Amino acid sequence: MNRAVIIGNGDVKDYRYLKEKIHDTDFIICADGGYNHASAMGIKPNVLLGDFDSAEDYEKVADRIEYPKRKDFTDGELAVMYAVEHGYNDVVLIAMTGDRLDHTIVDILLLMKCKNGVLIDDNNEIYLLRDEIEISGRKGQTVSIIPINGNVQGISTTGLEYPLCDETLYFASSRGISNVMLDEKCKISIKKGMALVIKVEKI
Repeated sequence: MNRAVIIGNGDVKDYRYLKEKIHDTDFIICADGGYNHASAMGIKPNVLLGDFDSAEDYEKVADRIEYPKRKDFTDGELAVMYAVEHGYNDVVLIAMTGDRLDHTIVDILLLMKCKNGVLIDDNNEIYLLRDEIEISGRKGQTVSIIPINGNVQGISTTGLEYPLCDETLYFASSRGISNVMLDEKCKISIKKGMALVIKVEKI
C-alpha cells in the first residue's frame, strides 16, 4: 500500500521544499486548513476532513468529512486516525508545526499512532524510535535523539560522530542533542524505551 500524506494547518515557509517530499502515488489527506497549503502547492487531496473553520473553498473537494467544531480530537489527530483505520502503515505528517506549541507538541506525539511515521516541516524531519531506525541524510547533518516516556536503555549508534554503545539516554537530559552524521546514512537502535529522532534539514 502507498503512503498516506497528511497536510495540516501549521506554518509553512518553503512550499517547494515540502512539495518535493510528496510522491505522485501518495494518498493525500488534508486536515482542514491544510487544504490551503495543498492548494498553494498545486496538490489535490484525496480526502478533506475537519470542522472547516479554516479551509478556504473547501466545497470544491468532493470527498470530504465534516466534524462539529466542539469535538474531542484535533483535525490533525482525526486525519491520522483516518489514515491508520484505512490501513496505511507509512504516514507522513506535513505542515503540522508552528507558533501554537500545544498543537505542535501533540502533533509530534501523533507519531505514536503510526506504524511508520515521520513529521516534516521546513527545517526538520522527526521520527519515533521504538527499536531501530536508519536515517538518510548528508554528511555533517545534525541528528538529535530525545528520550520520551522515560529513559532509553541499550542505545547504540553507527554513522554518528558521537557514538553510543549499549548506553542509556536519560529522560529530560540533553545528552542526545546535536549529534552529527558521518556519511549519508546512520543507524540507531534501542533495547528499551522510546525516543524522538530529529534530523535538522537546514543549519
